[in-house]
Amino acid sequence: MAGGRMKYRHLGRSSAHRQALLRNLVTSLFEHESISTTWPKAKEAQKLAEKLITLGKKNTDASKRRALEIFYTPHRLLPKLFGELRERYETRPGGYTRVLRIEPLKPDMAPSAILELVDGPKDIRFAMTARTVARVRSEGKDLNEMTARNIDKVTRFRPGGEDSLEEMVERISELKVGERDNAGSEEVRWGGRV
Repeated sequence: MAGGRMKYRHLGRSSAHRQALLRNLVTSLFEHESISTTWPKAKEAQKLAEKLITLGKKNTDASKRRALEIFYTPHRLLPKLFGELRERYETRPGGYTRVLRIEPLKPDMAPSAILELVDGPKDIRFAMTARTVARVRSEGKDLNEMTARNIDKVTRFRPGGEDSLEEMVERISELKVGERDNAGSEEVRWGGRV
């Protein structure tokens, strides 16, 4: 119907191709816990990933069969979904994934994004919040409202969240960042001189 509302992004692909693409993205997401892709693909894969984690939390035979149909490598990922991830998200009521916009990765300047599982070892917002807290403390300032809200968001459902944030802040504050002195060096990139 002309002018009708689209219920999902078609991504310029046929139905079978789109489903295969989303299955591949979700399989990679559960394997690596963080993937970079275009923003529309990330938003569509986020829907499927959220549904899979909800299936993992149910932990029934029917949910295991349904997850088996979606993953490309189910023998590796089913134990992770129904084991580690189920325990990680058992108290979280939703919002298991996060989409963060980044600079375009492709030469066509398509909007890019990072799709990640929250509260995992590769949680970018957790690391960015810890870096901000370390910087603010080193400057001797008080935390602003936005940083306090981010601290609450990243520690609310994470087991031992406040302790792990303090540990990350300590690790970041101990890092030594030197001045860049290689501006005049003859660096070789991509087979040429810069």
